[in-house]
Amino acid sequence: MALSTLLVVSGIILLAAYFTYGKYVYKKFKLNDDRPSPAHTYQDGVDYIPSKPIVVLGHHFASIAGAGPIVGPIIAVTFGWVPAVIWILVGGIFFGAVHDLGSLAASLRNQGKSIGVIIQNNIGKKGKQLFILFSFSTLILIIGVFADIIAKTFVNNPGVASASILFILLAVSFGLVNKLVGNSKKAFILISVIGVVLMYYFVYLGMQLPFELGYQTWVYILLAYAFVASVAPVSMLLQPRDYLNSFLLYGLILAAVVGVFIANPEITMSTEVYITADNLGYLFPVLFVTIACGAISGFHSLVASGTTSKQLDKESDAKVVGFGGMLIESFLAIISVGAVIVLSRAEYLERLGQEGPVPLFASGLGAMIASMGIPESFAVGFVALTVSAFALTTLDTCTRLARFTLQEYFDDIKSPTALKLSQNRYLSTSIVVILSVMLLASGSFTTLWPIFGSANQLLAALALLTIAVWLIRQKVNATFVTIPMFFMFTVTLTSLGLFAWKNFQSEVYVLAIIASLLFLLSIALITLASRSLRKELEPSELVK
Repeated sequence: MALSTLLVVSGIILLAAYFTYGKYVYKKFKLNDDRPSPAHTYQDGVDYIPSKPIVVLGHHFASIAGAGPIVGPIIAVTFGWVPAVIWILVGGIFFGAVHDLGSLAASLRNQGKSIGVIIQNNIGKKGKQLFILFSFSTLILIIGVFADIIAKTFVNNPGVASASILFILLAVSFGLVNKLVGNSKKAFILISVIGVVLMYYFVYLGMQLPFELGYQTWVYILLAYAFVASVAPVSMLLQPRDYLNSFLLYGLILAAVVGVFIANPEITMSTEVYITADNLGYLFPVLFVTIACGAISGFHSLVASGTTSKQLDKESDAKVVGFGGMLIESFLAIISVGAVIVLSRAEYLERLGQEGPVPLFASGLGAMIASMGIPESFAVGFVALTVSAFALTTLDTCTRLARFTLQEYFDDIKSPTALKLSQNRYLSTSIVVILSVMLLASGSFTTLWPIFGSANQLLAALALLTIAVWLIRQKVNATFVTIPMFFMFTVTLTSLGLFAWKNFQSEVYVLAIIASLLFLLSIALITLASRSLRKELEPSELVK
């Protein structure tokens, strides 16, 4: 079978799902434009800023994408490409898109607050505290790991560092000009075209002007940048950078599709399914933990309810941003699978072990893009730069999300210190950055990262649980949420149980204990949710 056939069939399925199942899910959440969005109700010029749907989609997509839909699917092909493709399509449509739109809808009806606050409003204060401690710890881990990854990338590829700096300067300029032109559609289109052209030019310019610094210096610069991105008005840096960067990924997807049709490679890898894989384990539950961002990822709920919900101009924009954004990411995951299944299984496994998923993706996709007449070295460099740019997007978004999470935790604590932490974004962001520096300095992030996959999918299961309780308390049939929820809890609890036992046997007691604690966290929140529903409490004013 030709790879182009796989892309066409997958694209048609995802597009049809948006206009059919997406419409059904959107109606179930009862969103409408008669109710003002939190971006208008709580507009503050810093976090709550009503924005154009294409700008919010750019921010949301850039934040949730990162390297996730590339790394996970490529590693999961170890089990065979057929189960990977099936899970991406089924998971993306019936799990991930429901999860993302649900998180966004629930946040819109809860003052644009995060999943943690929604848990408090519908399950209880203890549930909120447990969830926020868990999600905050996860975000600090992501910040530390991505700061390390990006710093090493900048050291090894100084041209990527130069291009990234130019992107940031361009984003600030775009944000300032966009504020000056106001609501003029023609002016916005014009500056968008200029911004995208300059961004692609900076890809070339950055490679010609490499900027070299040491690893430690880059770490501090990156965290300083993350601090600024967290406290600055979202319309001045984070939003325009993500919006412009999204065109890098759109361009990558378009170039990949055109390149595939021109090169017209055949799928060389066999359709055989492997129940077990070396160094990974059993297909269930590992496949569903490995492929997260391409199908369903708990991190998306933090973005949707953390930054995205505060920027939506009207509630109807949630469909294209939440449901549509997830399906675009699923298509990117299909492209990632396509980049490696043109190889034989033996060659794929050998190169995956030697190069790693991102270089393998860059070389595979770069070769196809080169069929358009572009020098292959430039095509491969462009793909690698795009992945790095989105890793930086994940870093600054996570810092802002960690700041929100910390502030929300102290919202209900009555003390002068708690009041400062909940209201002072500079103080709360400083704590986030300091904790990230401490984690990096300790080196423990390399030990903790292996558990991230299970922790991330636990976030997804807990977000679905929260959405389900919110809907049930409003007398809405939540079967379309509870079925994915039960499946994700089964996946997560099985994964955590196996992970804890494996590490206990290997005498890696830290990871075994953490996995056990996450297992108990799941049980505790499920119990609290069940009690809340059994008591049949009246819906709070915030969700009526």
